[in-house]
Amino acid sequence: MNDIKAQRGLLLHLFHSALAAVDPLAVLAPHLPPAPKGRTIVIGAGKAAARMAQAVEQHWQGEIAGLVVTRYGHGAPTRHIEVIEAGHPVPDEASTTAARRMLALVRGLGQDDLVLCLMSGGGSALLSLPAPGITLDDKRELTRRLLASGAPIGEINCVRRHLSAIKGGRLALACHPARVVTLVVSDVPGDDPAVVASGPTIPDGSSAANALAVLDKYGIAIPPAVRAVLDDAALAAPAIDDARLRGNRALVIAGAQHALDAAASAARAAGYTPLILSGCMEGEAREVAIVHAGIARQVAAYGQPLPAPCVILSGGETTVTLRGGGRGGRNAEFLLALAVALKGMAGVHAIACDTDGIDGTEDNAGALLDPQSLARAAAAGVDAGARLLDNDGYGFFAALGDLVVTGPTRTNVNDFRAILVEAPAD
Repeated sequence: MNDIKAQRGLLLHLFHSALAAVDPLAVLAPHLPPAPKGRTIVIGAGKAAARMAQAVEQHWQGEIAGLVVTRYGHGAPTRHIEVIEAGHPVPDEASTTAARRMLALVRGLGQDDLVLCLMSGGGSALLSLPAPGITLDDKRELTRRLLASGAPIGEINCVRRHLSAIKGGRLALACHPARVVTLVVSDVPGDDPAVVASGPTIPDGSSAANALAVLDKYGIAIPPAVRAVLDDAALAAPAIDDARLRGNRALVIAGAQHALDAAASAARAAGYTPLILSGCMEGEAREVAIVHAGIARQVAAYGQPLPAPCVILSGGETTVTLRGGGRGGRNAEFLLALAVALKGMAGVHAIACDTDGIDGTEDNAGALLDPQSLARAAAAGVDAGARLLDNDGYGFFAALGDLVVTGPTRTNVNDFRAILVEAPAD
């Protein structure tokens, strides 16, 4: 049991090292642009937006004002930049209010003014203003259906973007002729700044036809009002080469790779060789877990692709296709599927958490797994296989007391996974 406690402590240390490396208070300041001749207006959206605004206020030289929107409970103390909290992952009226106020704030600026835009994951729901002709309820229903379908976040945001009056670069058009500098904490595989929060200040080159294709792919019925918006060329997002957006700049200041690199350094310092598989992993959580289990087995049996003791690290964003009625979370689902695949394999310990501190819509960041998890569950009358079929990873790990609860971290670079493989006993 002492060994299990030590391994859990190490896994939590790796997770917190990853979080520290992508904390806006630690990473934002070096990327601030020079102050302009005119006014500086700060806007932003996402789970890290309030923390980013706090960092700007700590380091900005000169007058500043603005407005950012973040998820309920993810606010941070600011003096000059107002913080609004709104609904996520399904937008609410506060999301719409924030979008309208933000558009009003940036209209009428001049070419000597600067708009500093702070974007992070979660901004798609938090900054929601439906295109003319559709309602917030229309967008909510489509969002719910897409989330339940197992669609990856990139496809979900494609639909959101083309049903919006503010995303896909439309917010940047409202800022014209002021210059826009967008600083991004990325939660998307590949770290494309145009994809984070559906790119309110950055067009991505996708089309309404792409959004229609996503809805068709998952068999989601398209209401007539939604189809009318997607068929109306006058409502299309700006092109990547739109002249009004020239001179704007976007920079990713933190992403999954930064978190994984920090965890790798912490693992190395603890005497474990790290292997970063990828910061861009996507796919069904339970399928990704099977792949990770196979790698752990290969390490233990053959010392490939590296010998134990080692730490296998990965990030990205998995998905869960809902089939059961349990309390899930994609990280809990990954870890439960990993437990089933490993079957109590000796010497393997793991953690899987969302770096925003909220696994799906639950109150935990993720959970911990050890070689005794399945046996302890069985002794408590908890069937791992049945819980997996019911998408009840949360319930499984809650029954064991193995949830990881951090509360809101005020950053967001998506999933974090670490698997310790111990050297075989002599």
